[in-house]
Amino acid sequence: MSKKTIVPIGPYHPLQEEPEFFTLTVEGERVVDIDVRIGYNHRGIEKLSESKTFDQSTFLVERICGICSTSHPFALVEAVEDISGIEIPLRAQYIRTIIAEGERIHSHLLWLGLAGHFLGYNTVYMWAWKLREEILDVMEILSGNRNNYAMFKPGGVRRDIKSEDIPVVLKKIDSIIPTLEMLKKAIADDPVLHARTKGVGILTKEEAIDYSALGPVARASGVAKDVRKNSPYAAYDKVDWQIIVTPNGDVFDKLLLRVLEAFESIKILKACLTALPQGEIDAGIKNIPSGEGIGRIEAPRGECFHYVRSDGTNRPVRHKVRAPTFMNLPTYKATVVGETISDATIILAAIDPCYCCTERLAVRDIKGKHLYNGQNLVKLSQEKTERIRKKYGQK
Repeated sequence: MSKKTIVPIGPYHPLQEEPEFFTLTVEGERVVDIDVRIGYNHRGIEKLSESKTFDQSTFLVERICGICSTSHPFALVEAVEDISGIEIPLRAQYIRTIIAEGERIHSHLLWLGLAGHFLGYNTVYMWAWKLREEILDVMEILSGNRNNYAMFKPGGVRRDIKSEDIPVVLKKIDSIIPTLEMLKKAIADDPVLHARTKGVGILTKEEAIDYSALGPVARASGVAKDVRKNSPYAAYDKVDWQIIVTPNGDVFDKLLLRVLEAFESIKILKACLTALPQGEIDAGIKNIPSGEGIGRIEAPRGECFHYVRSDGTNRPVRHKVRAPTFMNLPTYKATVVGETISDATIILAAIDPCYCCTERLAVRDIKGKHLYNGQNLVKLSQEKTERIRKKYGQK
C-alpha cells in the first residue's frame, strides 16, 4: 500500500488570484481525498450595504468582483424592483441585456486565456486576452468604462446608448468573430488540448444535479439550467438565442462550452442593439416600500442571487448575496478525486472560481456565542502576531 501525502494548494498559490485553501491527499500521483477551506477573503459587503441607500448599494456590490462587476448590481436592482413591484422601461431592459452579455464575453475570454496559461499553452492565453481587449473597448463605448460600468440603478439604467455609437459597436463586434472562430477551431482540433482536458475532471449529470451546480459547470454536464431561459428577465425573452449544453462534464467540455456561449452572447448583443426600442430608460422610483424581494440573474459563472429586505426607509435592513461559485466549488471534490496531481489545478480552474464573490461568512467564537466585527478580527490578528514574535524571539 502506497503512502499517503498531503499536498496543500493555497491559501496563497500562483494559480489562485485570491486566497483559498485546498488540502489534497495523494497516493503517489493520484488524488484520493480533498478538503476545502474558505474564509480568507471576507470583506463585509452585506453589512456595509445596510449603511448605504439602495442607490449607493448598487455601486458597493459592483465592487464585489471586477470581472462580473455588472452581475451583482443586476441581481440587486432586480431584488429592489421585486419589492417595489414595478416594471422597468423596455429600452432599459434592452440596455441591461447588452451590458450583461458584453460582460459575459469578456469574462469567458478572460477565463479561456487563463486556462491556456495553466496548461502551458500561452498562445491561447495571448490570443484570448487580445480578443478580450476588443470587447472591453466595446464596453467603454457603451458605458464609459472598461470594467465597473456603473450602468444599473433601481428602476432602470443610469446612461443611455447613443444612436451614433450603435454602428461602431456592431462593426467592432463583427470584427472579433473571425478570431473567436479561430480559437474555437484550435480548441476543437488541437491534440495537446485534447490530451490535457478530455476525460479529465468529469462531473456527471447526476453529480451536477446532486451538487446543485450552476452555469457553465452544470451545462457542461448536460444540465440545461440557465436563468435567462428558465426565468426570463430583461430582454432575454425578446431575442432569439439558445442554451449551450454539452454532455461529457470534463474540462474540455467546460472549455468548449464557454467559447460557444460567447457566440450566443454575440447573437444576443447584435439583436438587442439592432432592435433597441425608443423610450425612457428609468422608471423613476421615489420610495421603496417595506417588504422583501429577490433578484436572480445568470452571471458568467451561473446564477447570482440577491435577497433584500426593506423596512420602508431608503436603506436595506438585510442584504444577502449568494454567488455561483458558492454552489460550484463543492463539485471540486467530485471531479478531482481519482485524478492525477498534475491535473488538479486545471480541474479547479475549470469551475472558473471567484472567491471574492463567494465569501460572505460571519465569524463567531468557538462556542458560537460571540459575533466578531472588523475591529475584533484586527485585534485578534495583532495579538496572534505578537504571540508569534515572542515565541521566536523577534522584536
